[in-house]
Amino acid sequence: MPGGSFVAGSARPQPPTVGLSLSGAAPPPANSPHPAAVPLLAVDHLSVEFRTRHGVVRALERVRFFVRRGETVGIVGESGSGKSVTAYALMGILDPAARVTEGRAVFGGLDLLHASRQELEAYRGRELAMIFQSPRTALNPIRTVGRQIEDVLIRHQTVPRAKVRDRVLELLTLVRIPDPDARAHTYPFEMSGGMCQRVMIALAIAASPALLIADEPTTGLDVTTQAAILDLLGDLARTNGMATVLISHDLGLIAERCDRIVVMHAGHVVEEAPARALFSAPRHPYTARLLASTPRAGAKLADLVPIPGGVPDLRGELSPCRYRARCERAAPECDEPPLPRTEIAPEHLVACRRPL
Repeated sequence: MPGGSFVAGSARPQPPTVGLSLSGAAPPPANSPHPAAVPLLAVDHLSVEFRTRHGVVRALERVRFFVRRGETVGIVGESGSGKSVTAYALMGILDPAARVTEGRAVFGGLDLLHASRQELEAYRGRELAMIFQSPRTALNPIRTVGRQIEDVLIRHQTVPRAKVRDRVLELLTLVRIPDPDARAHTYPFEMSGGMCQRVMIALAIAASPALLIADEPTTGLDVTTQAAILDLLGDLARTNGMATVLISHDLGLIAERCDRIVVMHAGHVVEEAPARALFSAPRHPYTARLLASTPRAGAKLADLVPIPGGVPDLRGELSPCRYRARCERAAPECDEPPLPRTEIAPEHLVACRRPL
């Protein structure tokens, strides 16, 4: 697996070199249940705000989680919970109105939140890659898909120039695009949504990244195509030893595909646990409500229980617990800062004063 490394006496990491593994990895979060196991990615106290005409929106507040090598971590929550903002912050592609106000996100020895543009460019696409929600808008409409993949390979010099074309066809074959030689000359608007998503995956894995962030990778696809795309991502992760962060609002999808799950609400991580533990015994009231509102096999429409209220306005004064106004277990102590983060079982953490 390719990786990045530090050179003695250098102020910044050198561009990753083929054949090496990521080294100099960051320490785990301060409350990591396994401090001796150094994670591939350690996000600690990540806070992001957006300056708008109507005030400052505190989109993320002290977000913490980690990703080990080779594992799949799911991030779930309602729209507006901060899932995509977290991914954009890690990739260094936040909107110009956004600002990281606090925190670290250390990946392979590099703090992504405080890295220079040159440092990020050395990692992005090569060690850290992302699949976006809408492949049609993420792909260049006036460039053939083959040329777009070539651009990635040439930029990161992962193969000799004489072999670039062969690698493009190999990648298109790997993501199960039929007749790759012909498809390489196709423009995105000439392809279906499922085919465009496969091209996005080919772009993301072109340089064999150590970590892939998939932000709602099946949005707008039919059920059969969704399953094929997710099976493909799982196969690629197992084959290449690649870690994956899978962002989705679909709890059923997350349950089937992830080793651990991070639950977000209004910019907070409210619960983090192994998938089996989270679904068998959720401890945060919001997680329990999410599960109760999710369709299940054999369940009737009347069995679904909606979550009361909505995501709070993230401007102005906010309660330490941003779920407080929607929570049936709320009590006066919930207004006392700071919001605690408690490990109630191995690798099962809850940010709540009155967990279930």
